[in-house]
Amino acid sequence: MRVLITNDDGIESPGIHELARQIGGAGYEVIVIAPDHDASGTGASLGRMGSGNPIAVTRSSIEGLEGPAYGIEGPPALCVLAGYLQALGPLPDVVVSGINAGLNTGRAALHSGTIGAALAGQNFGIRSLAVSIARAEDVWFWETAAAIAVEVLPTLTDAPERSALNLNVPGVPRGDVSGIRWSELGKFGAVKSAIEKVEDDKIHFHMVDSGYEPDELTDLATVRAGYASLTSIHGAAEVWGPDGEPGKMFHPDHGVHAASAGHELRPPKAVFETPVFDEPEFDKPG
Repeated sequence: MRVLITNDDGIESPGIHELARQIGGAGYEVIVIAPDHDASGTGASLGRMGSGNPIAVTRSSIEGLEGPAYGIEGPPALCVLAGYLQALGPLPDVVVSGINAGLNTGRAALHSGTIGAALAGQNFGIRSLAVSIARAEDVWFWETAAAIAVEVLPTLTDAPERSALNLNVPGVPRGDVSGIRWSELGKFGAVKSAIEKVEDDKIHFHMVDSGYEPDELTDLATVRAGYASLTSIHGAAEVWGPDGEPGKMFHPDHGVHAASAGHELRPPKAVFETPVFDEPEFDKPG
């Protein structure tokens, strides 16, 4: 079972190092392809790419990991695309993204580069897992999140194709986590963006406590209760209402199909085939 590990905090983040070591130690074949910089908040963007704009690749290493590691001059989803197109090795069976320094809960998950990588994997037909952890004062319990990710992996590898899971873990030692619970996305996350000040040529953003009191079954409430939160998510879904079907003519009186109105969500019908290329030179980046 080949696992592609990426993140949005960058190849030098201690979170991705711990995740790679523990997944590799559990017997999985690991390749790490991650941004060579902090790419937080990039969602599922691919960045600027195309003919005439080559993407820089730097060989890296992770202490205690036998598998290869690369830093890429691009966001997390581009790292997943590189893996899907077999630029640096065979096609991965699973994508694991993280460990993010901070929770990715609620609707704000849309903007997370950690989750964006998982959704990119899903979009390419690969089962994926995003992993994030809460901060505990001045300590990051990376080993806790990595251990729970390893526990979840066997279930994910047996899941339906294009499954994507969002895992959020309390910032405590592993023995203090009460278990893993399925959770729904909250209305908000733990923090929100705000405007600090606006100048003639600059807008200053900063992050503040959202003040959100989550419902009991949400991801944020689950983590605050001492459990790891697990949510199955799906990107690029279609929405269809009672007055709309594929091929039907648009009529203004029918209105708009919207998930917020309780209309039907359907996954896209796209079928992905495993890409086949001539033998790439996997050892070329230096």
